[in-house]
Amino acid sequence: MSTDFQSARIALGARLRELRTEAGLDGKGIARALDWQRSKVSRLETGKQTPTTADLTAWAEAVGRPDVAAELTGRLAGLETRYRSWRRQLASGHRARQELALVETAATRVIRGLEVSRVPGLFQTADYARYMFSVNAEFRQMPRDIDEAVRARMRRQDALNEPGRQFRFLIWEGALHMMVCPRDVMAAQLDRLAGLIALDTVDLRVIPFGTQLRRTPAHGFWIYDQRLVIVETIDTEMWLEDTDSVETYGRAWDWLLESAVQGPQARRLIGRARAALAVP
Repeated sequence: MSTDFQSARIALGARLRELRTEAGLDGKGIARALDWQRSKVSRLETGKQTPTTADLTAWAEAVGRPDVAAELTGRLAGLETRYRSWRRQLASGHRARQELALVETAATRVIRGLEVSRVPGLFQTADYARYMFSVNAEFRQMPRDIDEAVRARMRRQDALNEPGRQFRFLIWEGALHMMVCPRDVMAAQLDRLAGLIALDTVDLRVIPFGTQLRRTPAHGFWIYDQRLVIVETIDTEMWLEDTDSVETYGRAWDWLLESAVQGPQARRLIGRARAALAVP
């Protein structure tokens, strides 16, 4: 079973469990309400069984939340394809995708990433993330679950403080100057980036303007250990698990690393972008 499918199924199971506990029901209680075997409830909540649309609709009714049926079925629709359109994947809003990211991050020891137009989600402030989610929701004409998505993204950042993990990111200098939010929000975001450079688990480097490149940073991508690459386009998110893809993106990351600066040099570039904002 593919990593993206199983991770999404685990995230869906966690959402079912959350709804059950919010309704004050234990496993036996909801099994009784649905006239199911207790083992089925357990399999669904732990991501060991794929629910049907009917299962999800019944669950929503049993927990007294018929309004979440569309959200749950939207999550189900996004499970099975490797190349998933954003419209399908975000049918119920951003929260589901952020919870999927939580699952993948928890299962990974080393994440390498490249971002060319924005700050990586793992390093975003809550305010910066809120603007990113808001703009994306407007662009894609999708449900606005902004607060829930921001909270999930902030929970994901807890991993930055876990010993034994590594987060190695390259940021194109242009991303430090992209005004996707008000100046004060961007200033606070750049301050956070500068502070993260000192974190033991974080290796944050900047690819400067005008540097000699072995290859161009064509688009952003994230590499999870040596098992998965996630690539975003305007309308699709690709989950690539084959050896050739992982090796190709790993080589691209290594080549771009040659042109990146770290430590005091990276701080200077971040500071230059911060100074250009003219915000106290």
